[in-house]
Amino acid sequence: MAKRIIVSVINDLATDQRVAKVCQSLNNMGFDILLVGRKLPDSLPVDNKPYDTLRMKMLFKKGPCFYAAFNLRLFFLLLFKKAGLLVANDLDTLLPNYLVSKIKGIPLVYDSHEYFTEVPELVNRKRVQKIWERIERNIFPKLKDVITVNNSIASLYEEKYGIRPKVVRNIPASQKVKIEKNRADLGLPEDKFILILQGSGINVDRGTEEMIEAMPTITERVVLLIAGGGDVIDLLKQKVDELSLGERVIFRPKQPYATLMQYTANADMGLTLDKDTNLNYRFSLPNKLFDYIHAGIPVLASPLPEIKHIIKKYNIGDFIPSHNPEEITGKVNEIVGNDTVLTGWKKNLNFAARDLSWEKEEQILKQVYGKYV
Repeated sequence: MAKRIIVSVINDLATDQRVAKVCQSLNNMGFDILLVGRKLPDSLPVDNKPYDTLRMKMLFKKGPCFYAAFNLRLFFLLLFKKAGLLVANDLDTLLPNYLVSKIKGIPLVYDSHEYFTEVPELVNRKRVQKIWERIERNIFPKLKDVITVNNSIASLYEEKYGIRPKVVRNIPASQKVKIEKNRADLGLPEDKFILILQGSGINVDRGTEEMIEAMPTITERVVLLIAGGGDVIDLLKQKVDELSLGERVIFRPKQPYATLMQYTANADMGLTLDKDTNLNYRFSLPNKLFDYIHAGIPVLASPLPEIKHIIKKYNIGDFIPSHNPEEITGKVNEIVGNDTVLTGWKKNLNFAARDLSWEKEEQILKQVYGKYV
């Protein structure tokens, strides 16, 4: 009988491509998977999976009461469900997983998708930050199997706790994104240069506000497509109204991954503009960077270390000089007017997409989980 793994994550499962890929890889290794998350009123349906999923409805939607309630419910779920291995994704699921792993004497794998204690939601809330830091400090040094998303974050953990996590980057599986819906099908302009900024975490300090502020002085050939959700979407829409940019900034809500990639593949360039305002953003290596690569579109980015390394290594894009809207305008207008450079980047994307694949990344997963088969 296949060993049962319970995989925990605090989101609604619908748009978390990393967790979906990990679960698929574990399923392919012969494990029996239960993926646990939460259900929100606006949650998209979870696509048919070859493993079990469970989404808990929560009375509280955010704040301390939500985290306390979620962790308590997760603790009892893990305590009373049979499992031979537990997987905690991010610090906000680690405590109940760790406690149950000790109570029941079963192994635990911790997969840290970000440098959690330095996320922008915590850096200005010192009391709350200290609570999460205390949880991490009391558990992390006792863990045997830890995974994270890039070498910079692995180095931060190693410096802090003397444990270097294995690195599994959040790269899509090898794919040739076939355009099944054209721009007209998606309600997009057919004669414009489309910049896309996508993701489920379009939040504060991710450069989107400045991008919109730059749009009035960017050549009218360019439109901005914002596809996804986050805590600044309403503010962005308000800013678009104030600047009378309704014809030049297009919003699309969260989409199933396959649909989102249709929008991405129909765009001309992808944006990842996080600011260097906290360690988590400084060393981020976002999903959307690899989605752009696999969709075959060049990238315009802020020059954060991990992102810069990928773009320069494969020569697939450029960087904004700063988040000053005037400098963003200058860089975008320079790129849009240079077809030779764009053509070169697009050729390089073919190699980058072949070289960067989940099939290569999952070899590290097999090293970690292979001993539990």
